[in-house]
Amino acid sequence: MTATLRHFAINADDVPRAKRFYEAVFGWTFTPWGPPNFYQTRDVGEGLIGALQGRRELSPGVKTNALETTFGVEDLAATLAAVEAAGCRVLMPRVRIEGVGDLIYFEDPEGNIIGAMQYDAERAT
Repeated sequence: MTATLRHFAINADDVPRAKRFYEAVFGWTFTPWGPPNFYQTRDVGEGLIGALQGRRELSPGVKTNALETTFGVEDLAATLAAVEAAGCRVLMPRVRIEGVGDLIYFEDPEGNIIGAMQYDAERAT
């Protein structure tokens, strides 16, 4: 089972301030996408999408406080089974993002928050 880095999210308490920072420092262009205070950038590398979003809790008491990464996987059910077999805690069970794919978040053995997404076929490239 392989995984490819496909998405990362920068979580911010002050999204407009963070947006100005990343635009000035890295020259990224952000486009509003989805809910309020959620932006995407495609200036971060081929096949990779970056997001800038308001800080949130993925599960009670687990607040996003670092760079959040999401890996593209071919079979989310198999990935979820492997995560659970490894004794890791699932923070957000499988959810559907219409037009994008199915997503889970889990905590790895070192306490890092990791996303795994099975992208819809038309979004795979």
